[in-house]
Amino acid sequence: MEYYRHIMDVIGTCVDGIGVLIVVGGALVATLRLLAWRVQSTGNYYSLYRQDVGRAILLGLEFLIAGDIIRTVVVAPTLQNVVVLGLIVLIRTFLSLSLQLEIEGKLPWRTGGSH
Repeated sequence: MEYYRHIMDVIGTCVDGIGVLIVVGGALVATLRLLAWRVQSTGNYYSLYRQDVGRAILLGLEFLIAGDIIRTVVVAPTLQNVVVLGLIVLIRTFLSLSLQLEIEGKLPWRTGGSH
């Protein structure tokens, strides 16, 4: 059982690492695109840059949440760790919803263009 927990801890850490790489890589790609847009002078490049960075952060947050869930539920499922995980997930979910609203101008469960 201890070997299984160790493997899950490693997997959770790898998932966290992927989340961080997505955020950093997405920010770098967005910055390169910003530089290309500025050279071409295609209007509202700042808004497009913010959307690209926001999307990278959103995707990275999903991986970070998954990594936390794996490590907390499988590796150390104490009541204190589950409560801390719940708070982390709540904060990250709020951040995700805020970013989604800013990027797309609507909440994820809205299908139309109205708020």
